[in-house]
Amino acid sequence: MNWISNVVRPKIRSFLNRRDTPEKLWIKCPESGQLVFYKDVEANQFVIPGSNYHMRIGAVSRLKTLFDDGEFEDVPVREVAIDPLKFRDERRYTDRLKDARAKTNLQDAVKVGYGTLDGLPVTAAVQDFDFMGGSLGMAAAEAVIKGLETAAERGTPFIMFAASGGARMQEGILSLMQLPRTTVAVEILREAGKPYIVVLTNPTTGGVTASYAMLGDVHIAEPGALIGFAGPRVIEQTIREKLPSGFQRAEYLKAHGMVDMVVHRHQLRPVLSSLCRTLMKAPAMKTRPSLPAPAPA
Repeated sequence: MNWISNVVRPKIRSFLNRRDTPEKLWIKCPESGQLVFYKDVEANQFVIPGSNYHMRIGAVSRLKTLFDDGEFEDVPVREVAIDPLKFRDERRYTDRLKDARAKTNLQDAVKVGYGTLDGLPVTAAVQDFDFMGGSLGMAAAEAVIKGLETAAERGTPFIMFAASGGARMQEGILSLMQLPRTTVAVEILREAGKPYIVVLTNPTTGGVTASYAMLGDVHIAEPGALIGFAGPRVIEQTIREKLPSGFQRAEYLKAHGMVDMVVHRHQLRPVLSSLCRTLMKAPAMKTRPSLPAPAPA
């Protein structure tokens, strides 16, 4: 009986559960439920073709999409203490970090790059939500600060792609201390007279919204992005009232003056290029010859 239950039964289950199709073949749109080929979504900059739903995009993919020819210099970040509080909940904090690094191939939630945007030198940082919800800890804050300092030293604009669930609870008060540190770094860039542009992606909440994410010279939001300090459910439970439709979404914040513009991801690169050239008082880029329209099917 043991041989049947321990050997035969697991083999039968593994045979029945075997997948003949590769993973990530299809993606289901969270908004419409539409099934789309993963390759089609990837080629469309992770925007669902039918519903225009903007899915999350990794830090490296975002930087490649931004810079000319997808090439950029990886800006090194100062190392910080790992797990200074020896924190443990259901799992050790160090184990969570190992899993997040293996999943994203990043050292922490923020990656900084330096390159050119339509020929103009630019420094950019991307917050990856897949790394522990883009939470702001000491390492992530060091990356943001390093990006701002690099932009001030090299005399370039700084573009911040924010995406976060807030401060990293595993670092406690040390995480909250990063809010004033990043705010001071923003002031350093401002004193250098260089533009600071923030792109708010879905979601941008918590301590990140309470610090560097809302201190830009220009605030751009992707369509449908959730932006706010506390989530809608928490606010409803606190004030015991029903919130307006679309509350804390990019379009709602644009209508109420909290962000400057809502830009589709396909138009984001030319908008950022135009803003950087305008704020840096650089000459306008020569228009590229337009490609001929595709022949009708």
